[in-house]
Amino acid sequence: MSESTTVASPRARVSLGVPARVGLGPTTWILLRWTMAQTGAMLPLFVVVQAAIAGAVIVGFGLLIPDIDTPTAELLSTGAPTILVMIIGLVLCPFGMAQARTNGTFAYQRALPVPRPLLLVCDLIVWLVIALPGIPVTMLVAHLRYGIDYSVNWPLLVGAALLSTVMAVSVGYATAVMLPPMLSQLVSQVMVFFVMLFSPITFLEEQLPGWFQAVHDVLPFRPAADLLRSGLISDRFDASGQDLLVLAVWCLLGLAVSVRALVRRD
Repeated sequence: MSESTTVASPRARVSLGVPARVGLGPTTWILLRWTMAQTGAMLPLFVVVQAAIAGAVIVGFGLLIPDIDTPTAELLSTGAPTILVMIIGLVLCPFGMAQARTNGTFAYQRALPVPRPLLLVCDLIVWLVIALPGIPVTMLVAHLRYGIDYSVNWPLLVGAALLSTVMAVSVGYATAVMLPPMLSQLVSQVMVFFVMLFSPITFLEEQLPGWFQAVHDVLPFRPAADLLRSGLISDRFDASGQDLLVLAVWCLLGLAVSVRALVRRD
């Protein structure tokens, strides 16, 4: 066999710059560290922004209601964590993904010799680290402003917080990878205004028309708020199995669309 047709050995391929195969665990750790390094420096700023949003929702919305009573204050205070989670998942995540697609980072990540769904897993972990501090921040702001007494059901609160955050981030991620960058940012802005102003998160569902209540029965926003609320004040609020089912379906849908977008061939 002539020299020109000789097949390169694995050792030769490594010397040419193609990384050798490593285990899934070390690969995940390296990719997670790299993803965290990109956004980790912004974590203090994200916490400050979350505190500002919590103040805007809990204190600002309260100023619109004269002589606010305790039940209304509880609705505002226990709905604020859901709004924060949705803003992070549906606005900040698509914004970051749009920037990554524009500057070529996303294309570079997809070209790495790692399983593409692993990119989503690492992003989910990073956004969970960013989003979850918002819940104690809102609890503190609500306690300082209204003196809210919490009766926390910790297993329910932790489970609802994780599921709601993964749902919001996966839906935001799916929006960002399926649509052009500018369009995904526009859609995310519309979604967050819908969440803040037209979803029964900080007010009772009975204040909406009947047909709009039916719409929210199949959207994930009210179920997420009800689950988080029942975890924060468990002795006065209850969540249903339907809330958990709706939230889980939207979570799986967002994950499926995101993974499909990552593994497809360009």
